[in-house]
Amino acid sequence: MLNAILKWSIVQRWLVVIGAVIVTVLGTYNLTKMPLDVFPDFAPPQVEIQTEAPGLAPEEVESLITLPIESAVNGTPGVETVRSSSAVSISVVRVIFNWGTDVYRARQLVTERLQQVQEKLPEGVGTPQISPVSSPIGTVLMYAFTAETTPLMDVRRLVDRDVTNRLLAVPGVSQVIAYGGDVRQYQVLVDPAKLTAFNVSLQEVTEAAEAANVNAAGGFLTCLLYTS
Repeated sequence: MLNAILKWSIVQRWLVVIGAVIVTVLGTYNLTKMPLDVFPDFAPPQVEIQTEAPGLAPEEVESLITLPIESAVNGTPGVETVRSSSAVSISVVRVIFNWGTDVYRARQLVTERLQQVQEKLPEGVGTPQISPVSSPIGTVLMYAFTAETTPLMDVRRLVDRDVTNRLLAVPGVSQVIAYGGDVRQYQVLVDPAKLTAFNVSLQEVTEAAEAANVNAAGGFLTCLLYTS
């Protein structure tokens, strides 16, 4: 077989030369038209959705958060596959689109789908966040903060207030996500016996709590003095 190919190539050497010239010209032309990038994309366009759910186990995160989000984004035009992972207090859904899809258009479509599923998520769950556009060869670093005597709520507040802002100020950092610990919250514990004693309904307590949950703007209080 190989001898026959070599014999034919020798006999038809001009045809082989012409074919080689054509391949060289076409290759050179395509090389000049090929797009160049310092960090080319080695992976298809993808959109990552992260949702924080404080206090939920992985099974609860999967059934209450991950599955509804997957169902909502599955029908998005151009979606090739949907992958997800559920851990303690965090849900990550990765939506992979077909090659050639504009990543910004894909993010817009996913955002529209997330608005539809937001009402189906349980109370206390954070708003689903779409990760910033970054290179597929980006590096992900994970840090764990522990304390022997400091309460978890104080540790989480320190991370949210100080550590996160300082990491975001580092050149090249596109996103910082903190999860775990205890998030500060205020609860109103109602005693049914006292409601009956003071003749107060649960609806009145709810309305009073909602009315007290108001942010007021800062300013100065001045007093005008009038003299006759």
